[in-house]
Amino acid sequence: MTSYLNDNTIALRALEPTDLDTLYRWENDTTLWVASDTIAPYSREALWHYLKEYTGDIYAQRQLRLMITLADDGTPVGTVDFLNFDPLNNRAELGLFIERDSRGKGLGRRALSLLTAYARDHIGLRQLYVFIAIDNEACLNLFKAFGYQQVGILKSWVKRGMSYRDAVLMQMIFN
Repeated sequence: MTSYLNDNTIALRALEPTDLDTLYRWENDTTLWVASDTIAPYSREALWHYLKEYTGDIYAQRQLRLMITLADDGTPVGTVDFLNFDPLNNRAELGLFIERDSRGKGLGRRALSLLTAYARDHIGLRQLYVFIAIDNEACLNLFKAFGYQQVGILKSWVKRGMSYRDAVLMQMIFN
């Protein structure tokens, strides 16, 4: 059965305390930090506190993070985030992460499809936007194929080592 949060291949679900080890592994993988603003590792205690205090109330926390799992067995394969939620203007920044071993299988596209319908039809957002490093071709292609429009280039936006890369600002506006 397809719903806002499940398409029979993947499911989006709330974070659970049992996600601690998975989040710890993903958040502390320094090879992934180039796609985020992370500059230091997270402790288990900090992540436990985050999970314990996390309500999933996008209006109270201005963020909603969902775990992407395989629908058949519940194996976590990534996360999706609504960040910087602005209820006045009905918009949010979008974050999408698929773990390395699960990439190239269409899971990001499926998650983006579910997440977009959920944002538009359930939460009532008017628009979503993403910042993507200009050298992240796979991510740029995914969002372009899904109908996101490039609306700007942010110069020297993403630090990589001791140099900087431009970022593409992309936007999806719902009619």
